[in-house]
Amino acid sequence: MYRDGVYYYVRRIPCDLTSFYSVKRLCFSLKTKSLKAANRSAASISQRLDDYWLGLRLQKLDIPAIHLTKQNESNASAAPALSDACDLYLRLKGIGKDKVFKRTAKRNTAYVIEMLGDRPLDTYSSLDAATFRDWLIGKGMMMKTVKRVFASVRAIVNLTISEEGLGYPNAFARTYFPAEINPIKRKPIPVDEIKRIQKVCMTIDDDMRWLIALISDTGMRLGEAAGLHLDDIRLNEPIPHIDLKPHPWRSLKTKGSERCIPLVGVAHWAARRIVNESSDGDFAFPRYCDEVGCNANSASNGLNKWLHQKVSNQFVMHSFRHSLRDRLRAVECPSDIADAIGGWTTAGIGEQYGKGYPIEVCWKWMDRIRIN
Repeated sequence: MYRDGVYYYVRRIPCDLTSFYSVKRLCFSLKTKSLKAANRSAASISQRLDDYWLGLRLQKLDIPAIHLTKQNESNASAAPALSDACDLYLRLKGIGKDKVFKRTAKRNTAYVIEMLGDRPLDTYSSLDAATFRDWLIGKGMMMKTVKRVFASVRAIVNLTISEEGLGYPNAFARTYFPAEINPIKRKPIPVDEIKRIQKVCMTIDDDMRWLIALISDTGMRLGEAAGLHLDDIRLNEPIPHIDLKPHPWRSLKTKGSERCIPLVGVAHWAARRIVNESSDGDFAFPRYCDEVGCNANSASNGLNKWLHQKVSNQFVMHSFRHSLRDRLRAVECPSDIADAIGGWTTAGIGEQYGKGYPIEVCWKWMDRIRIN
């Protein structure tokens, strides 16, 4: 099927399997405009569906002499159920973590339960895991998202196996993931577009535009910026900067994410507006953050909706972060200094030693990318 320049996979559900589905046919985007890629993807999906449907048909078969098999409580598995494994994981690993961590673990566990049932851990097989993978793909998830779901489920099962001293393997540990046919690559926002957005932000001059302006010239992740405490904004230092560190209401993605970011350009203006207009509260953006947690998803939805009114839909708030990297490349900033500014992971054992680059060094390169 071909619609709006994109190929779709369409296939009727076999009559004998309609009881397993809520629709009469499958129809979803193959996310490609290439006929060759669409045919290759469709053939792969059809093969996986045929294998899955064969398994469903075998389940429906009447097994000869099934009444002679031993079906009593002694044969039931004593292994913890997946839901119990998730509870144990959150009880041990969830200490000090924000609600996003807990919500993610519960959501990914719910995916497995929806597709495969809440079963004892030793009753899941590698075939179940592959079927679950195909189900996630069929829901339209990108391969990176599917891998993240599996990583979460794998960690939950691994912890329970280790803590309970269980001897069976993790069925979700060695699942194969096919290559993405047309992976989506985030594009950086061009500098002239950033300049135009910054001017609009200064004109509107409210808390949402301060957040956009702050990110546009610092490259912070949205959750990092939205979860700032007012004390994190250091305007009275010789070099004004953001002292980015984890808080009980908002963690950071990696250890390297903890950093000092010099404030230049419109980010410096936004930081001053945030501090000057703050009331008696403690948070830079109380609209999105309080002592309980930081609602980065709400910030993302609202800000991206506004951003799409100003620039192409191919750009999102995270595109500012990609742009910062390109702007640093344009002034020939050394990659390890760029990593320090953006909080990207730097390879090499040597990078683990010392305190890192002085803020004066980071400011020198940030000043060179200032948009006039």
